[in-house]
Amino acid sequence: FLTIGRILRKRVYSVQMPQAVILDLDSTLLDAYGKQEGRAFNVHYQSNGYHPLVCYDGLTGDLIKIQLRDGTQYSCTGVVDFLQPILDEYLNDYPSIRILLRGDSGFATPGLYKQCEENGTNYVIRLKENGILRGKASHLVDELDEITRNNKVDYAVVYGEFMYKAGPWPYGRRVVCKVEKPENQMVYMYTFIVTNMDSSPEYLIKFYCKRGLMENFIKESKSGFDFASVSSHTRIVNANRLQVHALAYNIFNWFRRLALSANMRKQRIDTVRLKLLKIAVKVVRSARYITFKLCSSCPYKSEFYKTIFNIGKLNVQLE
Repeated sequence: FLTIGRILRKRVYSVQMPQAVILDLDSTLLDAYGKQEGRAFNVHYQSNGYHPLVCYDGLTGDLIKIQLRDGTQYSCTGVVDFLQPILDEYLNDYPSIRILLRGDSGFATPGLYKQCEENGTNYVIRLKENGILRGKASHLVDELDEITRNNKVDYAVVYGEFMYKAGPWPYGRRVVCKVEKPENQMVYMYTFIVTNMDSSPEYLIKFYCKRGLMENFIKESKSGFDFASVSSHTRIVNANRLQVHALAYNIFNWFRRLALSANMRKQRIDTVRLKLLKIAVKVVRSARYITFKLCSSCPYKSEFYKTIFNIGKLNVQLE
């Protein structure tokens, strides 16, 4: 399945080559209710099931890779081995594409930082808040105190950065941070991001926060393509079934990006099925042709013809 995905991705990129790819790492729970092999209780989700690793392209929504894991696995377990084939593919097949990576605090592991740095990958990964980090951001707290001295009601925020070396790290790394006072609250909130990028702290934190779009990708994968269908007793069957669903998701996502009309590209799969695919036609057979006749009052007739036209214009490299 990984080979199939790589081949199809090369076909899609031959039509529309991206300038950059954002590897959004995450994990999710696939609920399981029987005696499936590998099913286990996950403390974070407080539920039983599988806990796969997922990697989406944050710009396009493409599912780069998904890997089924037992329910007890922590977010970052096996992430280095999971990510390396992706980095190898992009570095070998698309050396001109810039690679960026985002991950939440569950992926704050030195092995991942080192892997990104050795493979020319820019990263922004959130760090869990602790006393040492708060101490290094104390100058920002003083700045925020001064800003809010005469106004303890409205929202206020300051950004900053410092070098930080945790115990297991061989050297210090750049950490950008945000200290904010929510509206109508007195308690400050902290955000810490470790990165090897040179942009401003405010830009990097806003860039990191955009990974929230990934939740929409995961939601559509589950609701539109039945990712949670892991009902087989055998783990390998469930893993293979998940890859088939991932392939279906990607084929639709490519279809949406390359073939759909502009006003339908933001539609979810259920909407596209209802408006464009599940439509009534009359099949007329003759000696030489089979003709599909659409209803003259079909409300999405123009979108249908535009999609057919876009498909005809695709120039896909097959070699």
